[in-house]
Formats: sequence, structure tokens, C-alpha cells
Amino acid sequence: MNKPTFKKLTNWIITAVFLVLVVGFSLLDQPSAKAQSIPAPITTPSAPAPITSVADNVRHLLKTNECFGCNLIGAKLKDTNLQNANLENANLQGADLERANLQGTNLLGANLEGADLGKATIIGANLENANLFDADLEKANLTNANIVGTNFQGADLEKAIAPLGLMTR
Repeated sequence: MNKPTFKKLTNWIITAVFLVLVVGFSLLDQPSAKAQSIPAPITTPSAPAPITSVADNVRHLLKTNECFGCNLIGAKLKDTNLQNANLENANLQGADLERANLQGTNLLGANLEGADLGKATIIGANLENANLFDADLEKANLTNANIVGTNFQGADLEKAIAPLGLMTR
């Protein structure tokens, strides 16, 4: 074997070994799929079956005062006492909550788009990150309500008693 061919072969082998090492180490440095996976939710056998219809959800809410993340689209809850209820992440789009008692109610992240909350008592409720787009809040009492991140765009706040930081007409 002549020297130039031997030198080329040696350079080729060194380059190949170097590439294998680089690729090998870069694969070792990757995060594992296990570390990136989202853990499955923990369920207990005693947990009730998911409630899906609006009518079933309304019955559940009135019985337990809780309806976390449930579908209450267009629900008829006029004059209902929901004081201290948990409606976190509930969808109350277009719901009728006129004159409802929502004092101390948890509405964190709830969707109340287009809901009727006229003359409702919402004193001390948690409306953080709630969506009240185009909601009717005429003459509603929002004293001491948590409104951090709440969307009031297009909401009717005429004669509403608003918490500090919320401008009404």
C-alpha cells in the first residue's frame, strides 16, 4: 500500500470515528421521552361519572353547589342562590343568571360570554381570568370581586357597583 492511500484511509477512519462519537454524545444529551410526558390524571373509583348535558349539570350544581369545568351553556339560573359555589372554568356562555346570588362564588377562568348577570349579587366573587365579553352586568353588585385578568370588553356595566379598578359608564 502506498503512503498517500494509507494517509487517506487513516484520515477517513479518524473522521468516521469522530462523527460516531459526536452523534453518540448528542443522542445521550437528549431529554428522555419519559421526562417530557404528561402524567395521566389521577382518578378514584368513587368519583362520579362525568356529567355532560346542561340539564344534568344544572341539577348537579344545585345539589352540590359545585360544577368545576362543566357545560352550562344557556343554563336558566335566574334568581338562583349559588353563594360560594365552585364554577371554576365552567362554560356559562349565554346563561341567564339575572338576580342570581353569586356572592363568594369561584368563577376563576369561567366563560360568561353573553351571559345575563343583570342585578346579580357578585360580591367578593373570584372572576380572575373570567370572560365577560358582551355580558349584561346592568345593576350588578361586584363589590370586592377579584377581577384580575377579567375580560369586560363589550359588557354592559350600566349602574353596576364595580370593584376598584373597573371603570363604568
